[in-house]
Amino acid sequence: FELMPRLALDLVLGSLPQARDPLAAPHPWYVLVELASADDGPLADALSALLGGAIEDGIAIDATVAASFAQAEALWLLRESVSDAQKRHGGSIKHDISVPVASVPAFLAAVAPVVQRVGSGARLCAFGHLGDGNIHCNVQQSEGADTAAFLALWEEMNAAVHAVATSFEGSISAEHGIGQMKRDLLPGVKDPVMLATMRAIKRSLDPLGILNPGKVL
Repeated sequence: FELMPRLALDLVLGSLPQARDPLAAPHPWYVLVELASADDGPLADALSALLGGAIEDGIAIDATVAASFAQAEALWLLRESVSDAQKRHGGSIKHDISVPVASVPAFLAAVAPVVQRVGSGARLCAFGHLGDGNIHCNVQQSEGADTAAFLALWEEMNAAVHAVATSFEGSISAEHGIGQMKRDLLPGVKDPVMLATMRAIKRSLDPLGILNPGKVL
């Protein structure tokens, strides 16, 4: 269950000649849903009921359904090409955050003006795994902006986006982990007892300090 804003789709459509707009008219947000089942019953009926109900309730405006594996791959290409398309359109400041699933809409509404305040003209390109609240809250420079000047805002933008995520009881890191890039941010989001416990576990498993030394703890 993948979420994409119109900006992400526009970046992909502007980068890949083979990419096609999936719907007849543009919309602010898109979701890409893939269903699978161990049931013998046809999924098409379940999907039709799901989409019909969503449109009737005003949750969805329009939809398209892949009628073949090739069409499904074409839809997935739009989602899987977002990160590469961002690189082709200037600098982007990336965030791999997560918030409770029910808080995703409120988080997106709260973080958008924060992004604009830190970087004038910056564009929020938040996409990702809506089913588990893991949002790649990327910030794209404005068209024609100075890339170096925009990327110089990296730490300030990180701090601002992470503050919004934590205010929704979220995490500054989701599927990509802490690694070296966010190592120095840990003391700001984990209490000393938790950090001490993590270090104790690390010492017990790696007393000689030879397993990936210095990367996180």
